[in-house]
Amino acid sequence: MKTVVIIQARMGSTRLPGKVMKKLFGKTILQHVTDRISSIGDINEVVIATTESSLDNIIVDEAKAIGINVFRGNENDVLDRYYKAALTYQAETIIRITSDCPLVDSNIVSSMISQYNNGDYDYVSNTINRTFPRGLDAEIFSIHALEEAFLNASSPSFREHVTPYIYNKSEFKIFNYLNDIDYSRYRWTLDTVEDWKLIESIYCCLYESKQIYDWRNIISLMESKPELHQINCHIEQKKVMN
Repeated sequence: MKTVVIIQARMGSTRLPGKVMKKLFGKTILQHVTDRISSIGDINEVVIATTESSLDNIIVDEAKAIGINVFRGNENDVLDRYYKAALTYQAETIIRITSDCPLVDSNIVSSMISQYNNGDYDYVSNTINRTFPRGLDAEIFSIHALEEAFLNASSPSFREHVTPYIYNKSEFKIFNYLNDIDYSRYRWTLDTVEDWKLIESIYCCLYESKQIYDWRNIISLMESKPELHQINCHIEQKKVMN
């Protein structure tokens, strides 16, 4: 069973263009994401799925520089890009991570992989009913579920966001991975200038030793410095429209 992490990345973000190439401590956001998932157990390959646009040549160059495989595909139909990336790298299980999550946690993802494998699920995520901070998002699904979505999803929103077809289809066996305590009020994803200020502050507090810190270290930091939460607590996430 080949398990492949596919990270979607592009330069053309509408709210914070070029965000994946912004630098923290000498590394791009994209490299921080790949560094933080490198210790996930039971994965065979990591792939960056970017677009064929010339704007994303810089992402291809960065992927090569940090030693990560890259796939280039459709700019607007992300589902098409994901499916063809999965086929190219012969994935049987896909872990979807987005490049705007530089605080993604390998321990959470590893635990989700175990749940996926032991429960014989089609789809496992921590995003349907949120209890984790936004920015620790991960989705795990089978190539069969992805293929069905690729062949049958017609809504532009479903094509853009990859997985809504899967988790809205009752025939699939789905598991929502929850934390014991609800921390969904926190926003650790990178989509705006305010998000950048918060993530930069977190890294300045916790990354000085260059070690990969756990998400619970960030929770402790946020609780000890409640002013951090105020930096981006007013930001609304873009909605996935059906």
